[in-house]
Amino acid sequence: MRERPATLSAVYHRVMASGTARIDGVLASWNDERGFGFISRLDGGSSVFVHIKAFPQGSERPRIGEALTFEVETTSDGKTRAARVRPPHVARVAKPRPRGSSARAGAFEYLAIVAFVALYIVVTRAWNVPLWVGSLYLVTSVLSFIVYRADKNAAVERGWRIPERSLLLLGLVGGWPGAIIGQQVLRHKTKKLRFRYLFWICVFLNVLAFLVLTSPNFATIVSRTAAPGL
Repeated sequence: MRERPATLSAVYHRVMASGTARIDGVLASWNDERGFGFISRLDGGSSVFVHIKAFPQGSERPRIGEALTFEVETTSDGKTRAARVRPPHVARVAKPRPRGSSARAGAFEYLAIVAFVALYIVVTRAWNVPLWVGSLYLVTSVLSFIVYRADKNAAVERGWRIPERSLLLLGLVGGWPGAIIGQQVLRHKTKKLRFRYLFWICVFLNVLAFLVLTSPNFATIVSRTAAPGL
């Protein structure tokens, strides 16, 4: 007796049982700092948990609203999660960057460090800036570079990321020269416009605070405030 051909429904269930069926969905939520989110299924099923490690290594950071295809797997504790996540078959074409624009941006940022070093030397000679101020910039800059390297490694390995507010805070307290070197050498945090905007605000505020706090006028105001009767 000839074997009855398998129906489309039967094939579908076999594929689902083998765990190789791909499902279309949209990234509904994403926590970039913790590296996980949820995908809404287009077939009406329940949202599926997805971890950063499910995405292809070296791909762009996930974005809310991004169309995705994925497989569903069951963990050892009986929970389901997305696996082998990738964009749909139609590839997104990246806009070409003007040739040499990256090099010009890097040169400008290194120039900012050189300009600050020159400013620091002038201010130190004119206002007798304490030695610990320079030490603070040096220590926080080295720390910033180390932290940027750790965050870059976490991004490549799909691990836990360092919050952007921590990176910005390091720049604000004086580690921005080391942060610039880390950004350029490691090619990290150089394309996210919002972060770049906030980072340069922190640089401006730090340099402004340096000029205000080391100014003789500020020292005079502090001494008068401490001894109002004099």
